[in-house]
Amino acid sequence: MARRTDRKGVIMYKAVVFDVGGTLMEYRGMPNVWLDFYPDALDTVNRKLSLDLTEEEAEKSLQILRSYNPTVNYREREYSPRHIFGEVTASWTGRFDLDEAIKEFFLAFGLKAYTYPESERVLGLLRSMGYKICTLTDVATAMPDEMHIGYFSNLMPYFDMYVSSQSCGYRKPNPKGLTDIAEKFSLDRREMIFAGDEKKDIETAKHFGCTSVLINRKNTSQDFGQDYTIADLEELLGILS
Repeated sequence: MARRTDRKGVIMYKAVVFDVGGTLMEYRGMPNVWLDFYPDALDTVNRKLSLDLTEEEAEKSLQILRSYNPTVNYREREYSPRHIFGEVTASWTGRFDLDEAIKEFFLAFGLKAYTYPESERVLGLLRSMGYKICTLTDVATAMPDEMHIGYFSNLMPYFDMYVSSQSCGYRKPNPKGLTDIAEKFSLDRREMIFAGDEKKDIETAKHFGCTSVLINRKNTSQDFGQDYTIADLEELLGILS
């Protein structure tokens, strides 16, 4: 395992934590913000569940959904899909299944998952080298965690612990997820590396106190105070060795 030297001496890295979207995989052809999906997705739910929502009812539902999106209203606390859609559908008349409405809403996005070519190889190598491999990923607003996992189910066997904003109750840059991982495996925070592709990933690592790695696949100028910058996951192996 790799070593990190600091004022207290030599620390052995024991765990590598990954963000998921933009780090291990991505959704191809999606808009810059998920908000752009909302109107068509709600229209699909309205049609498939034969809800006959009025324009006023639909707009009210969209406003509630948007209010929970952290790009509109910053928040770190996470809410369950049933909590959010319970508010979204509170004014709907007629009979419908809440879980079915949630499912149809996100299926309407038509997401196409793409795993980066080196992801499985690097994860496999890290496992063979004895590292604990974990995730800390923010789930899209109101998306069920099991649906989120379904887009990268090929990667799940590599993880010793899967942590999402829903499972830990907080969104990044709140470090609660990293704290849960450290407690699970009795790790010192200096024994952990967190790799992600966004500013909030680096902020999360800094708030927690572990090594931060920014993966910058587009090779743009990005300085969030990260400890390391890499162009792809292969370069992570260089840091660890």
